[in-house]
Amino acid sequence: MNITVKAKPMDEEAIRRAILRIAHEILERNKGSQDLAIIGIQRRGVILAERIREVIKDIESTELPLGALDITLYRDDLTTIAYSPLVHRTEMEFDVNEKRIILVDDVLYTGRTVRCALDEIIDFGRPACIQLAALIDRGHRELPIRADYVGKNMPTSASEFVEVHLKELDDADEVVVLERERND
Repeated sequence: MNITVKAKPMDEEAIRRAILRIAHEILERNKGSQDLAIIGIQRRGVILAERIREVIKDIESTELPLGALDITLYRDDLTTIAYSPLVHRTEMEFDVNEKRIILVDDVLYTGRTVRCALDEIIDFGRPACIQLAALIDRGHRELPIRADYVGKNMPTSASEFVEVHLKELDDADEVVVLERERND
């Protein structure tokens, strides 16, 4: 099976604008930055969380607590993804109790990654609430999970993949839709 680039729906400027809009929406919905904390899901969710945090810092002149979650060990399919899965670090150097948590991921798809992240956050304490921000929402939910803040809704087919590329890891800021070509 070959994989080809079907579309590039977001470039660097579109991603920058989406992050700026998400940050403003977070502040508006929460009436400022009081008791907010941002947690990114490893890997690209952490980078996006850092970017949102920087925008909020520029607007509010306050630095929000930032955490990073690796949900690998919380997955319900851990035994099927790899014999020895790559585990990144979870870093939570603040008390989540009574915080308004903004959970950030790059692509919202089935909802299973977010469910794992929710389980892990709750293991750290009891936040006042958890809100979800995703750069891309591609649909196809398997669980009743929705994003509170979305950079771009992008309906996709089951044969498509959505990749978010970020400069910090991929040397470019872009969103790419890939499609599996069938070899009949």
